[in-house]
Amino acid sequence: MGLNSAVRSIAILATLPLSFLHAQPRLRLSTTAVGPITVATGANAATQSLEANNPGSGSLNLQATSSSNWLKTTIESAHPCAILGSSSCIPITLTFTTGALAAGTYTGIVTISDPNAIDAPQSVTVTIAVGGTIPNTVDLYVAPNGSQDALRVSTNNFVNGAVSSQGGNWLSFGFSGLSTFAYALPFSIAGKHLPGMAEGIYTGSVAVTGSGLASDNKNVNVILHVTSQPIIQLSSNSLVVSSATGAPKRFFRFTYANRGSGALSLGPVTASGGSWLTVTPFPQFNIFDVNIDSSALAPGSYSGSIAVQSNAANGAQTVPVTLTVFPQGPPVAIRVANNATFAADEEIGQGTIVALFGEQLTTVDPVSATTLPLPTTMGGARVLVNGVAAPVYYTQYDQINFQVPYDAAIGTGTVRVERGGQAGNQVSIRIAARAPKLLRLGIGEYGILVNQDQSFPIPATPGINSRPARAGEVLVMYALGLGQTTPAVVSGAASPATNLASVTAATTVTFGIGSPNGSSLPVRPQFVGLTPNFVGLYQINAQVPSDSPKGSRVVLELSVGQVTSNRVEIAVQ
Repeated sequence: MGLNSAVRSIAILATLPLSFLHAQPRLRLSTTAVGPITVATGANAATQSLEANNPGSGSLNLQATSSSNWLKTTIESAHPCAILGSSSCIPITLTFTTGALAAGTYTGIVTISDPNAIDAPQSVTVTIAVGGTIPNTVDLYVAPNGSQDALRVSTNNFVNGAVSSQGGNWLSFGFSGLSTFAYALPFSIAGKHLPGMAEGIYTGSVAVTGSGLASDNKNVNVILHVTSQPIIQLSSNSLVVSSATGAPKRFFRFTYANRGSGALSLGPVTASGGSWLTVTPFPQFNIFDVNIDSSALAPGSYSGSIAVQSNAANGAQTVPVTLTVFPQGPPVAIRVANNATFAADEEIGQGTIVALFGEQLTTVDPVSATTLPLPTTMGGARVLVNGVAAPVYYTQYDQINFQVPYDAAIGTGTVRVERGGQAGNQVSIRIAARAPKLLRLGIGEYGILVNQDQSFPIPATPGINSRPARAGEVLVMYALGLGQTTPAVVSGAASPATNLASVTAATTVTFGIGSPNGSSLPVRPQFVGLTPNFVGLYQINAQVPSDSPKGSRVVLELSVGQVTSNRVEIAVQ
């Protein structure tokens, strides 16, 4: 089956000595995104602020720069923290000269740096909505099957929305939950197909009141289209990219789907805004790639768009693209995450495959490892973990996949990239003896597991070798971060195909977490260890219990020693 290729696709998906780590300042920000801040046309947006603090030692000596001439930054004197859990914070004030901007949405990037700090520099994305965010008219599209559609808008304070609709109570307006840092409050204008509602056009309105921005207090006309035609939905409605002059060409993949009925057919997909922006459609796979080439651009901000034509009832879709180009400089590391969950600030087990994200990590096209053991230099770059070069799987402009060495010291450490001998900044990483993470298939919450016939234990899915698992058969599940094995394996080396490298810590696979009947069934695996001939990839062979919960979404969990993994789902018949 395609197991090897599937696993490889997941696997491919500098510092002072450790004793000095705590003798350095560290940069921590209260947020990395501000806005959208709404402002009337012809006016300057209200001043905003965020906070920085130092969870390390020593003192921060911050500098802040802006990518946009309408956005200025000021480092203020330290004061007691308002947000971060620390006694002293440094405010960073954002002031705006937006009076000359036409109505629309604008994005700038603030870079906050300290050459002596760990986890610096960091970037903050700042979004301004000139003329407000409440539209005059909203078109919603639903299939006649009970589906719904919604437009999300943001305001800088709570607002009210009085709803009226023709043809039933299909229209709603409501607060949709707090953002992580409440510069903007999200609301949704939503329409739903009701039972018995025939195909056609229905009209309604939302009277918005209470906004501090006068232009947002308006009557919004809402049109609901109930249609059996295709309805196209893109994976993202905008693209914001930062790059450097001379950087290699980069691409960003968009997917599209049909949330309506009938067959969706993609028409021309075109780019506008300059030769730096092109698009490559792959309609046979329901994807298109947006290509960014900043190699010949001077530092500054650039705007473009992608137009997506189709036979969908909701017509052409437009994706605005914003590019910020920086001068060439040293590699900039931003964060490190394991390749199973990509979550922020998790502990990472020794030997784990991780992804380092940043800017200008390499200046060449993507490179993948082709031999084992893995090299420590690739694409002109190497990664140092606590000052020691780590094995590298893959490099590209903004990402390097590498293996945390098995002998990396447990505790807080540092990671740095060197490119062509030029040292970048340091970022922190929390290393544990083990931090198990089950790999996901990329379809919902299903994990990468295989049945005995090499199919994936998910509901039968066209185009994928798949079927539900059966009680009594042995599943093979794949994971990262289970730590060193017996016999021990050298970092970057393939695990042995004989005298298998086993994890000796007590391990349990639990089937049916949170099942309706309350039956969570722990199982001792038949084998736990490194997958032969792979680097850093573990497998767990476990039998499906005869009394396992049945269904399309049975939840699994892995415990190794005293540490529990993330959860994934399988289908069991």
